[in-house]
Parts: sequence; C-alpha cells; structure tokens
Amino acid sequence: MAQHTVKLDQEKLSCSICLDLLKDPVTIHCGPSYCMNCIKSHWDEEDLRQIYSCPQCRQTLIPRPVLMKNTMLIDLVEDLKKTGLQAALADHCYAGPEDVACDVCTGRKLKAVKSCLQCLVSYCEQHLQPHYESPAFEKHKLVNPSKKLQENICSHHDEVMKIFCRTDQQLICYLCSMDEHEGNNKVSAAAERNEKQRELKASQQKVQQRIQDREKDVKMLQQEMENINNSADKAVRDSEKIFNELIHLIEKRSSDVKQQIRSRQKTEVSRVKELQEKLQQEITDLKRKDTELKQLSLTKDHIQFLHNYPSLSQLSESTDSPSIKPCPLQYFNSVTMAVSELRDKLQDIFSEEPKTRNEFLQYSHQVTLDPNTAHIRLLLSEGNKKATVMREKQLYPHHCDRFTEKQQVLSRESLTGRCYWEVNKVIYAAIAVTYKDISRTGGESRLGTNDRSWTLECSGDKYELIHNKVRTSISGSPSSRVGVYLDHSAGILSFYNVSDTMTLLHRVQTTFTQPLYAGFSVYVYDYSLEVCEFK
Repeated sequence: MAQHTVKLDQEKLSCSICLDLLKDPVTIHCGPSYCMNCIKSHWDEEDLRQIYSCPQCRQTLIPRPVLMKNTMLIDLVEDLKKTGLQAALADHCYAGPEDVACDVCTGRKLKAVKSCLQCLVSYCEQHLQPHYESPAFEKHKLVNPSKKLQENICSHHDEVMKIFCRTDQQLICYLCSMDEHEGNNKVSAAAERNEKQRELKASQQKVQQRIQDREKDVKMLQQEMENINNSADKAVRDSEKIFNELIHLIEKRSSDVKQQIRSRQKTEVSRVKELQEKLQQEITDLKRKDTELKQLSLTKDHIQFLHNYPSLSQLSESTDSPSIKPCPLQYFNSVTMAVSELRDKLQDIFSEEPKTRNEFLQYSHQVTLDPNTAHIRLLLSEGNKKATVMREKQLYPHHCDRFTEKQQVLSRESLTGRCYWEVNKVIYAAIAVTYKDISRTGGESRLGTNDRSWTLECSGDKYELIHNKVRTSISGSPSSRVGVYLDHSAGILSFYNVSDTMTLLHRVQTTFTQPLYAGFSVYVYDYSLEVCEFK
C-alpha cells in the first residue's frame, strides 16, 4: 500500500518535460505543473511563432502566460526530498535491465515511453515531444516500447522492410523488391497484415469454437463422471443391501438348518433312549429269570423242582429285538452334503475364475524349466520346455537348488497374480506349485509330501491331489493335456482337463504366503512331459 502511494506521488510531483522532481514548480491555468525553467525554455522556442501551448494537453495559450510559483507544491516537494523520494523517483524514471531504454538519451538513459516504427527508435517522454509537435512526424506510427525494432531492418540493405513477398513468404525492403524478388508477387506489409488479420480472425473463430466445443465436452465428461459416481454409489448401496439380505437369508437358513438338525437329533436320541430303556428292562428281566433258573437248578427237592419248573422254564418272547447297527453319520450326511453343494454353487457364482479356454489364455504365463533345479536323470530340451527321464545321468554342475532325490524340476519364473499354463504328455507325471524353499533332499523334497507344495499326480488313468502327504482321489477322464490356473491373491489353484472344453479336475482354496513356482515330476524312464508354449 505504501509503494502504491509513493508511485502516485511520483507521478504528481514530476515534471513531464525533464521527468525529474519539480524544481520551482509553477502551475499554468489549464492545470499541469512544470519546473519554472523547463516551461520557460519550452516557450522560448515558441517565441518566433508567438503561439504557446501546454506540452501535455496541447492547449493554445495566447498571450504567453505569466508564471507564478506554486508555493504549496514547493513545500510538498521540499518535504518529499527529505524522505528520499527524489532518489526513488530517479530510479523509477531511469531504464533498468528489463526496460526499453531511450535511444536518444546520453549517459544514463531514461525509460522509453514509445517506439516509432518509422524511425525505428525508442523515445523517452522528453525526446518524444517532436513527434507530437512537428507536422513532419504526423504519419509516424508510435507503439508501446519494443526491443525488437531492428527486426524491421533489412540485413542486406539496412532499409526498413515495408514490403511482403508472397512468393517467398517473407518481409523485404524496397531494394530487395527490385533485386532478387523482382517479378514475385509482392504487396505492402500493411496489405499483407490486413490479409493475415482476416485469416487470424478466422483462426480465432475456429479456436474459440473449438474452445466452446471442448468446454462443452468437459461439461459432458463432468456430467458423465458425476453419473458414474452416482451410479457407483447407488450400486454400492444396492449391492450392500442385497448382500445384507443374502447374509440375513443365509443366517436364517443356517438357523433353520441348525434347528432341524437339533430337532432330528432330539427325535433320534429320544428314539434310541426309548429303545435303550426297553432293552435295559429286558436285560433286567432276563437277569432275574437267570437267577431263578439257577436257584431252580440247585433245588434238591425233586418234587419241588418239578412243581416249579413249568412256570420258570418258559421264556417270554422279546417284544422289540431289532437288528441294531449304529451309523450316526448317516442321519446328517445328507444335510452336510446339501450345505456343501450350496457352498460350491455360491463359490462358482462369486468366483471370477475364467470359464472358457480363450478366457484362461488371457492369463497365459510363459513357463520355462530351470536347469539349476533339474534332477540329474531329467534331460531338458526344446528350449527348456520339455523334461524326459533318462537312464543315464546328466552332467549337470553342482547347484544348491538341484533336486537330489526325486526326478523333479521347478520353473525359472515365479508365479504371482493370475497365471495360466498348460502341460502336455501328462501320463506318469506330476504337476505342482510350490514355494521356492521346498527341501531339495530327502523324502520331504517330493512334491506334495510337505506343506510347501500342492501336486496333481497323474498315474495312467487316475488323478490324485497331494498336499502335506494327504491324498485326495479325483474323478475325471484321463487327458494328455492339463491346464493349471492360479489366482495367487485369491488363494485359488485349479487343475483342468484340456480338450474341446475345460473340465475342472480339482480346485484348491487356501492362502498363499509366498510367490509360487511351477513344479514338475516324471516317474517312468523314457517318459516325458512338455510345458506348452503359447503363441
């Protein structure tokens, strides 16, 4: 705010002739104030014509005005001198590095206020006065100060370039037009400017139209983004509501199933207890009968024995003597199977696992066999895509990652995210995924016999899933090609029989804590398996 005030004071208290702080300020009747000596010198030059004018407003003053000092301005200037404003005013008027300097000033140059396109010179306020006063400069074109005036000069002839050669599309001077540009299509720079101005206007209209179109597009995209966000928010709310309803439905169904199971449990237990009590009563009666018979057998009195024998020797038939074969699981197996089936259906619904082979191939992952892990009886070929069990040992160098007990090999690539690969010629072989830190020696190194690996074992016409020594038989038609789908983050590992259709052999749902590697094993000499290469 203080700087703005100083700027206003400088403008008010500077002489428009010398551009310096007012000295002996005088004010003429049309309003402007000047230094006494500056305005006198100005009017002295006009004495010959006897016509005087104000340097600022050009108002004609006849006769020459009598000058009187402006005592108020004198006092104000003196006060401001004491505050150092004069030095600030001088710095304000003189040209700095970024300013256009007056080409006429000598010594320290003042700032230019205008540049003349005719003279190709920049003028300060003082040296610009002739352009305002002399009729010779009436047609000169004054513009804001410019440092590029020399660009208007022909470098060959040092003449102002006022002609535009349309043939060569460049500005030229008059001498150029008579020399190397003779015969070309030439117009004045002003005429070309008018033409280009019309083209510029058309370009501006196109740009403005494009701006309007793009702004309209931006608004449409903004509206689309809002629609997307609103739609997404609504979908989240709706899906959350539906899932809550589904959860409520499942919880209610779970409660109903539990209630049915407990009711059936109560009924069956009551039935068994009733039967148990009957049998227990029968056991008690039979024990009593056995005691009576034993006593009868010990009776020495023949007459008494024969007298009691008819009533004691006859046994009453058992009222309930069913063939009891306890099989408690059969009561609830059907319920468990139904719930399990429901779980599998829901899992299939919620699973993002592909369905067709083309969908699986979108996640195809190139798998190559790592020679550093191959057992010495496995021969790798076909660009480390094929493994064959050989009778002779292979001359592999020693490596800490090599399997020493089982005819196995791992992939070179780690498996994360979603991956799919296929293995061909799977007959007497095993396909697995495993953590890299699986043991390489001893029985624990066999794929599937530890908690580090999951293995599909193919043995002739049957499959088995092996993990941590637990074997699960798998039904499925034998196939020479097996596809493996892994969703690491979801903890899904699926094995498929690949033919015209994708037939699921087995799916593992677990949690993987490390990157996985594909593992392969071949059991029989001269047999092989081959990792398929996707084109």
